[in-house]
Amino acid sequence: MIKSMTGYGSAKGISDKLGITVEVRSVNNRFLDCSVRIPRVYTCLEDAVKARVQKSISRGKVDVTVTVDASAADDTVIAVNAPVADAYMAALRELAERYGIEPDVTAVNLSRMQDVLTVTRRETDMERLGADLQEILGRALEDFNAMRAREGRRLHDDIAARADETERLVGLAEERSPQTVREYRERLEARLREILEDRSVDETRLVTEAAIFADKTAVAEETVRLHSHIAQLRELIESDEPVGRKLDFLVQEFNREANTIGSKGNDLQMARIVVDLKSEIEKIREQIQNVE
Repeated sequence: MIKSMTGYGSAKGISDKLGITVEVRSVNNRFLDCSVRIPRVYTCLEDAVKARVQKSISRGKVDVTVTVDASAADDTVIAVNAPVADAYMAALRELAERYGIEPDVTAVNLSRMQDVLTVTRRETDMERLGADLQEILGRALEDFNAMRAREGRRLHDDIAARADETERLVGLAEERSPQTVREYRERLEARLREILEDRSVDETRLVTEAAIFADKTAVAEETVRLHSHIAQLRELIESDEPVGRKLDFLVQEFNREANTIGSKGNDLQMARIVVDLKSEIEKIREQIQNVE
């Protein structure tokens, strides 16, 4: 069944004590436009995130936000700079021997001397982080697609109901058309007789010409095509594949046929039917703008 282009999904996980949160949200767009927000230090993973999104989504303006919480990570490394500490100790012993004093040195005192201890941050394993991020992103996309599927079901039901109403209105146009043609032909014949009453005219030719002009007001071809379009619409909204662009094109065909019926219908009742028909088609078009 069809999916909506609008949705939201999120997932959380841990990668080497780093807390990772992924949020995916989207709104309508003619094509796929994916943007990724991720901490600068991890931008090397951005392309992989976009590639994963493109496998799951075909249309929409998609925003992916990746948040990394390092507050619980034990990534601080403190090490002894042994050569510097040895040099300090040798210098202190020499000082003690020269002046006959005890080298009263504790580990705390030694650690306070410049460059004896070094503090660094442990490097992040980007390969591991990338794999964990893909797993979390996958769960966020599942949540995102589940919401889009729920919205898609609502779109499906609304479009299907409007397709039924459209078909009902097409049926009314079909019922009204023969009477419209007959009335138009009668008016045309009467008008032609009035214009040509003082001239010699072939009665058979007069009736034939009136019939030809009157037939131009018939809408059978348009209603047959509309029935075909409605059947195709119903088939498309049952599809699991992205069909938004096809539906958009199909609704343009709906409008084309409705406009033609309106231009042919030289009748107040037919005009009212066409107004209702075009109104229903417009409601379908609005809903289709949300379909992936």
